[in-house]
Amino acid sequence: MKKWNSKLVWPLILVAMAVLSLTIVGLGQNSNSNVNAHKTTAKAVKLVDLNSASTEELMALPGVGDTYAQKIIAGRPYKTKTELKSRNIIPAGVYAKIASLVIAHQKK
Repeated sequence: MKKWNSKLVWPLILVAMAVLSLTIVGLGQNSNSNVNAHKTTAKAVKLVDLNSASTEELMALPGVGDTYAQKIIAGRPYKTKTELKSRNIIPAGVYAKIASLVIAHQKK
C-alpha cells in the first residue's frame, strides 16, 4: 500500500477547511439578509381593515372573491379578525391565507 505524502496532505486539508468555513459563513450572511428583507417587506404591507375595507380591497386579498368580500361586508362589525372563522364567514383555508394581511379596527 502506498503512503500519502504528509507534506502534501496537510496543506490540502487546511485549504479545504478554509474554503468550507468561508462558504458556511457566506451562506449564513445571505440567509440573514433575506430575513431582514422579509421583515422590512412585512412591515411595509398595509393591513386591510375588515370593518372599513371596500369590496375591491377585500377582493385583492388571496382567496377572496366577490362572494367572500360581500359576506365579510355583510358580517360587519368585527371585534377580532378571528371572527371570520368562528362565524363561518370564510373557510379556514382562506383565513389562513389572509390572517397576516387583515385587521379589525374598532371605532372610537
